[in-house]
Amino acid sequence: MKVAMLGPIAWRTPPLHYGPWELVTSLITEGLVERGIDVTLFATLDSITKATLDGVAPSGYEENPDLDGRVWEALHVAHALARSGEFDLVHNHLDWLPLAFSQHCAAPMVTTIHGFSGPNILPAYRRGRSAYVSISDSDRSADLDYLGTVHHGIDMSALPVHLEPRDDLILFGRIHPDKGTDLAIDIAARAGRRLVMCGIVQDRAYFEELIEPRIDGDRVVYLGSVGPEDRGAILGSGLALLHPIRFAEPFGLSVVESMACGTPVIAYRKGSMPEVVDEGVTGCLVANADEAVEAVERVRDLDRAACARRARDRFSRDRMVDDYLSIYRKIVR
Repeated sequence: MKVAMLGPIAWRTPPLHYGPWELVTSLITEGLVERGIDVTLFATLDSITKATLDGVAPSGYEENPDLDGRVWEALHVAHALARSGEFDLVHNHLDWLPLAFSQHCAAPMVTTIHGFSGPNILPAYRRGRSAYVSISDSDRSADLDYLGTVHHGIDMSALPVHLEPRDDLILFGRIHPDKGTDLAIDIAARAGRRLVMCGIVQDRAYFEELIEPRIDGDRVVYLGSVGPEDRGAILGSGLALLHPIRFAEPFGLSVVESMACGTPVIAYRKGSMPEVVDEGVTGCLVANADEAVEAVERVRDLDRAACARRARDRFSRDRMVDDYLSIYRKIVR
């Protein structure tokens, strides 16, 4: 089987720090290569892979102010689809744009829907000549048919298990109202815990008005965007990961990474969280800040070794790759 992996180009694959779609694309690609699948990864030209690398963008447009993302994504998709006849399958991770031109794809296309930015992009999905895979059952659209749901897998080798945590609470994700950064600061303060925050600033006005004034380097610590070499140590150090989201989270990689380190999660019961978090084993699902504060003490009673085992059983990279191979076999006969 020859697979064209059509990756996103906002960031390098795999990303240096932030870039969840690029990270998942990389994990699938490398796992397929290890199984002997002939994969060509269409990504930024500075990407690192054991597959064959092809592309046109020199680097991620979020990392290079000289690159216009709209232009380079169009060039990237056009280049990949021009070669599509060389492959048995094109696996699209680049959202709606390749779907708009899917009639020009000479091989069957499967699209992993990493999340809908809004209902306005649905026409491209309805008209696209592609099979669809959801990353959680909760993130499915009633307007589309799906071949299956594949929960993300992660690289466990970079996430050591920590059985002796500190008392800190951890927040790991982009700084944005959707992620509830301000709510996490309130929850930690009410619970009498220090909060350690990591992530890119995605909403600058929100950060400057509601977040930055509360960062004191003592009770609220902000470490910026953290790369893969530090993620495991930070996530594993916490008593719990706070995830007080205001939106229907399609998946939540940091949630799974935290659980794999043995650190349970306190998450708002929205989106995919009931699918991802096993109540009473890998964390606590709550409805509001009051319940989250109460859960801070409850998570102390959770078995961190059991938390890590459950997460590693459910969310390994190998399981994810096996699931995608099963999807591919439904398409390529």
